[in-house]
Amino acid sequence: MKVLAINSSAGKDGNTAILINAVFEELNKAGIETEMVQLAGSTLQPCKACWVCGGKGNCVHKADMFCDIFEKLKAADGIILGSPVYSANVSANMQAFLERAAVVCDMNPGMLKYKVGVAVAAVRRAGALQAVDTMNHFFLNHEMYVAGSTYWNMGYGQMPGDVLNDKEALNNMHNLGQNMAYLIKALHS
Repeated sequence: MKVLAINSSAGKDGNTAILINAVFEELNKAGIETEMVQLAGSTLQPCKACWVCGGKGNCVHKADMFCDIFEKLKAADGIILGSPVYSANVSANMQAFLERAAVVCDMNPGMLKYKVGVAVAAVRRAGALQAVDTMNHFFLNHEMYVAGSTYWNMGYGQMPGDVLNDKEALNNMHNLGQNMAYLIKALHS
């Protein structure tokens, strides 16, 4: 069993990665393999609405790393989408990823069916619920199961490392990891 996380932060190993790694700790304890793809330093192109992906199982445009990430996504049992909140929603790279992935999935129905999804957001003050909601809609629109926790899946912090001071968020991420592990294992038993 494997979980792939996509960290769409422009900063590598920052607050979003810290939140994802807290979820990973619990998944690893449960014997689930984890991998994080960090989009920092990369730019994903938006969907070109060419519709050529139908029947192909992936986007046909290869100018960026989308196709490689999407292959890993298809192979994973669980998916974590992580985004900082820059302007009251997901980052531009996450939005581009979601648009392209959604079109590929729409043109090839059932690709992500029965996988487990989790969304997390790092936020300074506001917009985290919109960001989590945007990512959760991707899961729900593609027949995935969404694991929940005891509170919203977000952590507060402005500068890299600040979320380490948000103990409630870290506890929530650990609980989220436990719930994700439980759900993945239940689906595979």
